[in-house]
Amino acid sequence: MIESLQHLPPAAGSNGELASQFTDLAPPLTARQAAVEAARCLYCYDAPCMNACPTGIDVASFIKNIHDGNIDGAAHGILKANIFGGSCARVCPTEILCEDSCVRNNPSEREPVRIGLLQRYAVDNANFTSHPFQRAPATGKVIAVVGAGPAGLSCAHRLAMLGNDVVVYEARPKAGGLNEYGIARYKLPGDFAQREVDFLMSIGGIHIEYGRKLGENLSLAELHTRYDAVFLGIGLGASRALGLTGEDAPGLMAAIDYIAALRQASDLSTLPVPRRAVVIGAGNTAIDMAVQIKRLGAEDVTLVYRRGLESMSATGHEIEIAKANYVRIRTWAAPLEVLLDESGRVSGMRFEQTRMEEGRLVRTGGYIEIAADAVFKAIGQSMSEDGLQESLARELARDGDRIQIDSRFRTALPGIYAGGDCVALGQDLTVQAVQHGKLAALSIHEDIQARISATTEAAWPT
Repeated sequence: MIESLQHLPPAAGSNGELASQFTDLAPPLTARQAAVEAARCLYCYDAPCMNACPTGIDVASFIKNIHDGNIDGAAHGILKANIFGGSCARVCPTEILCEDSCVRNNPSEREPVRIGLLQRYAVDNANFTSHPFQRAPATGKVIAVVGAGPAGLSCAHRLAMLGNDVVVYEARPKAGGLNEYGIARYKLPGDFAQREVDFLMSIGGIHIEYGRKLGENLSLAELHTRYDAVFLGIGLGASRALGLTGEDAPGLMAAIDYIAALRQASDLSTLPVPRRAVVIGAGNTAIDMAVQIKRLGAEDVTLVYRRGLESMSATGHEIEIAKANYVRIRTWAAPLEVLLDESGRVSGMRFEQTRMEEGRLVRTGGYIEIAADAVFKAIGQSMSEDGLQESLARELARDGDRIQIDSRFRTALPGIYAGGDCVALGQDLTVQAVQHGKLAALSIHEDIQARISATTEAAWPT
């Protein structure tokens, strides 16, 4: 945890000065800007932007509503497909999804319609007098959801819409998952993540129990017996290890742990900040870590990746953010050794230079040493095994560290479903987790209703 950095000095500057470094990455559109941007949309009949959206938002329709001044209608259409439409408008890599598919995304047009900012404008400026969706008649069924992240809460909301009651079990003190604990503070500033959770919960029929962790004070077997169905949205909570000696030394920690502490800090000036930092990784989390530690006052931040720039999983947009914040990016270097000072604390990292030979990454025998007061690893997350040790949980079919599911989000255990990062291979995007939760809820509801129908039919005399 962040205790690993307690020997470092706190951030320089007052909380107010530091907080000014974490305002909105992209300022919202004004009403005039939104009107002008909406007018650029061609409202394509086959809408390639909609096909590129993992949650299937009807992009052309909501932009047309903005153009016509129907902001509530625009927001309703967005939230019907994606209840996390507000946060996704801020954190979604629209540059590789909807905006990349926009027909105006060509050299003569200069840029696509700014769909993400228009989506944010609609959701932020909607003026609903009550929750925009009404619950269906009560089914009398109660479903357990494990994990109050985007997948779990999306599932819970859709189940509640369909008339079911839902109990959500969350290990942490707050709901929101990565939106609350894992996204760069400048992408979701302030209390936006919690306000979005409050809005979602206002539909009714959802109860959250905090401090309940699978494998500690929560049993999958008990949930399976007690509820009509169980949805696992447990994410990937464990940071992968480098496998190097000295990995537990003061000064080396997982990027996700520091990002969580940064997001929860009420006074940024209390956070320990290194003068020189190394971030190991190539994804958006690595970029988030590098940029934020630079904004907190680190003088020299180097992001190191073992392959080339073109192989980084971070989007081009994220890489440009890193460059704009003076983050140095060093490629073709694989971690080799944690360097320690006489007190056993991190003093740098030694890397071995790499290159591609016949399609394989090989080490060259050349070495690079980078001095650092702190090293942050952002080499991906894996599923925590703590919650999957009981006998029933061990019956879940696995694909590496992911839970196997069928096309309807069913696991190998009847009545237990899963979705989000704990099953998805690929980019592990918030928007994908939201879609998983939504589709899983539909499967859960339909399966329960089908069982009821089968039982009813069997009860009729032949």
